[in-house]
Amino acid sequence: MATFFEKMRGGGQSPPAVGLAEVGWSWLGSLLGIALVGLLHYRLLDPYGLSLLLGSFGASAVLLYGAVRSPLAQPRNLLGGHTLSALVGVTMQTLCGGEPILAAALAVATAIAVMHLTKTLHPPGGATALIAVIGGPAIHNLGYLYALVPVALGALVMLLVALVVNNLAPKRRYPEFWW
Repeated sequence: MATFFEKMRGGGQSPPAVGLAEVGWSWLGSLLGIALVGLLHYRLLDPYGLSLLLGSFGASAVLLYGAVRSPLAQPRNLLGGHTLSALVGVTMQTLCGGEPILAAALAVATAIAVMHLTKTLHPPGGATALIAVIGGPAIHNLGYLYALVPVALGALVMLLVALVVNNLAPKRRYPEFWW
């Protein structure tokens, strides 16, 4: 009988390696995507803190530029997952803001349910919902505008970069599907 650790090891196999070109395209896409979102927020919204450059966009960058064929990285999932999760997060903050732990738990759980029901599952959306609750005054003061700026606008900028960079690479095709 194999031990737990032998089973977890999976027979000594590691995930397949990716080539340096793939690493380079992933690096370039995430560099440009995050830089453009950051620049947009710096110029238009928050020149002193970049508080609107969301951590969940870092996770989206991994999917958009590093796992371009994943169903979770497709435009419907990116835009819908982030935007719907932001709306859920703001709603939970509004309804339960006096109980931040409850608001945070409800925001993430409900965002996941909504993304499942709308076929827009995008794991960083859970963080986007959570940020609506724990983001502090800079985020809370936006109310439902948070879903548009920074969330939908930032996701759209990252999508535009993904469309350009991922289709410049000879062995990449993005998106796999739109809706």
